[in-house]
Amino acid sequence: MNAINEILGYLVQTLLSVYLVTMLLRFLLQLVRADFYNPISQFVVKVTNPLVIPLRRLIPGLGGIDLASLLLAVLLQVAGIVALLLLNGISPPGVLLLLIWSVLGVVGLLVNIYFFALLAMIILSWVAAGSRHPAIYLLYQITEPLMAPFRKVLPPMGGMDFSPILVFILINIVQIALRHMAQGVGLHPALVMGI
Repeated sequence: MNAINEILGYLVQTLLSVYLVTMLLRFLLQLVRADFYNPISQFVVKVTNPLVIPLRRLIPGLGGIDLASLLLAVLLQVAGIVALLLLNGISPPGVLLLLIWSVLGVVGLLVNIYFFALLAMIILSWVAAGSRHPAIYLLYQITEPLMAPFRKVLPPMGGMDFSPILVFILINIVQIALRHMAQGVGLHPALVMGI
C-alpha cells in the first residue's frame, strides 16, 4: 500500500466513521425517546435528515425503532468496507458476507457508544454533578434505560452507584462475542468501525 492509498483510506474511514456515529446517535436518540428540542439532538437530526427523510418514505419506523437510520448505518458500514477493500486492491466479497460484516460492525459501534457514554457519565458525576448542560442531559437519557435494570440488581450503597460495573462487564462480554463472531466470518478488525 502506498502513502496516497493509506491517506485516502484514513480520510474515508474517518469521514464515514463520524457520519456513521451520528447516524447511530440519531437511532439511539429516537429509541430512548430523548429530548428532541435538545440542541445536540437538533444538530444530529439536521445532519442526518438528507439521507434519512427520503429513505423513511420507503421504510417507516416500527414500534419506536427508526429502521431507516439503522439501515443507513448498515449501508454506510458497507460503503466503508468496500471503499477500504478497493483502496487496498482487494476485491469485495459477496453481498451476504458484506452485510454480515456490516451488521457486526454496527452492533460493535453501538456497544462502543454505550461504553464511552457510560464512562463519560461516571466522570461527569464526579466533576459536574448537578450540571444542566444539554450534553450531560442527553448522555443521561441515552444511558439510563440501560442502567435502570442493573440498578435494581445492585442498588446504590452508601451513596455510591456500583451498577456501572455490571454494565461494563456485560459490554466486555458482548465485545468478546462480537470479536469471535467477526473472526468466524473472516472479518479483519481494520475494515469496520466498532470491532
